[in-house]
Amino acid sequence: MNRALLAAAATGVQVGPAIVASRFVVGEVPPLTLALLRYAVGFLCLAPFAWPVLKLFLAHPSAGRSLSATASGVLDLAVMAALGIGQFAVLIALLNFGLQHVGAGRAALIFSLFPLLTLLLSAALGRERITPALGTGVLLSIAGVALSLAPKLGAAHPGHWWGELAMLASAGVGALCSVLYRPYLQRYPTLPVSALAMGASVLLLAPMALVEDWPTRVAALSAQAWAVVAFIGISSGAGYFAWLYALKHESPTRVTVFLALNPVTAALLGALLLGEAVDSWTLAAIACIAGGLWLATRTGSGARKVPAA
Repeated sequence: MNRALLAAAATGVQVGPAIVASRFVVGEVPPLTLALLRYAVGFLCLAPFAWPVLKLFLAHPSAGRSLSATASGVLDLAVMAALGIGQFAVLIALLNFGLQHVGAGRAALIFSLFPLLTLLLSAALGRERITPALGTGVLLSIAGVALSLAPKLGAAHPGHWWGELAMLASAGVGALCSVLYRPYLQRYPTLPVSALAMGASVLLLAPMALVEDWPTRVAALSAQAWAVVAFIGISSGAGYFAWLYALKHESPTRVTVFLALNPVTAALLGALLLGEAVDSWTLAAIACIAGGLWLATRTGSGARKVPAA
C-alpha cells in the first residue's frame, strides 16, 4: 500500500478515538464550542509547521504556481478557505442538527454514504471512472458499516425526515469538498492548505458558538476536559493533514472509502477501554469493510490523475 492510502487509513482510524474522546466531554462542552476548540487547537498545531513551508514555497514556487497577490492567487486562497469552512463548520452544523432528530445508528448509516456520493460526484465531473471493482468496493464498505450498526438501527427515536436530510446533506458537503480540494492540493503544499482551512473554519465557528456562550464555558473548563480537548484537537490537526495529503496523491473515492473504518475502530476501542463485547455483527462488518477496501484500493480500480490546472 502506498503512503497516500496509508495516510487515508490513518485518518479513518483516527476518527474513532476522537469520537470516543468526545464522549468524555460532551456533558461539559456543547457541540459548537467543542468544534471551535477542536479546530483552534488543530490550527495552532499546524501553523508553526505550515509557515516555513509556505515561505519556502513563495520564494521558490513549483511549476510557476504562486500564492502571490494576483487575482488568481487571491481566488485560490478564497476557494481553499471556503472549502475549509464547508469541510468543518457547515458539515459539523448539519451533522449536529441531524443528530438531534435522527437516531445515532441511522445517522451514522446515512453518513456512511460519503464515499458513494464522492464517487458519483467525481465521476460526474470527469475526475474518476466508475469501474466494477471500485463500485463494488464502495458498496461493500457501506454494507460493512450497516452491519456494524445493525443492533442500533432498530432503536426507537422520534426522528423527522429533515434530520435524515441534514445527515445526507452533511455527507454531500464532505464529498463535494473532497472532490473540489484535489486540484488545489496539486498546486500548493499540503501543510499551508490544511492550516488555512482550519483557520478559516475557526473564524466562522467563533461567532456561531456565541449562542452557547463559549467564552464563559471555556473559562470554566476543568483540567481533565482541557486534556481531552487537546487530544481531540491535536489528533484532528494531524488527521486533517493526513487526509489532505491522501487527497493530493489519490482519487477522492479511494481516500473517503477508508471512513468505513470509523465505526469498527470505535467498537474495538469500546471493547478495549470500556469492556464492551465485540459481537458477530462487528466481526461480519470487519470482513465486509476489509473486502471493500481491498477492492476499492486495488491498482487500476478506477482512479485516475486529475490535471493540476
